[in-house]
Amino acid sequence: MAAKNLLKAPSHKEFATGRRKEATARIQLYKGTGTIEVNRRGLAEYFGRPTLQMIVKQPLEAVNLVGKVDVIANVRGGGLAGQAGAVRHAISRALCTFDATLKPLLRRGDYLTRDSRMKERKKYGRKGARRRFQFSKR
Repeated sequence: MAAKNLLKAPSHKEFATGRRKEATARIQLYKGTGTIEVNRRGLAEYFGRPTLQMIVKQPLEAVNLVGKVDVIANVRGGGLAGQAGAVRHAISRALCTFDATLKPLLRRGDYLTRDSRMKERKKYGRKGARRRFQFSKR
């Protein structure tokens, strides 16, 4: 659809940052053959589970750009699920900054919303964030 503008641009790179939980992803998105590289490894090698690979590809599938753009991602912090969500967020943002007409499609799929759920901090006088120490009357 509106992604044609991205494909006509001569080797234009788009940079973006995405976050989820404790993970932060910085990506470069440019016209190519569809390779996705995460921390200098292939997508399937880095994210072994097919579910995580699917999460990363979701924004590209939403705008019909699978196999038409390359992505180089650097991810730090968090676990694999958080990192996959961060890469998805970054790809969505990169697509939006390049072509504003893609924004409604990505917004509809909820790919542009930053998932703000974080781990709750441990409180004093408790074993964890909410867990109390064991109570005994005697």
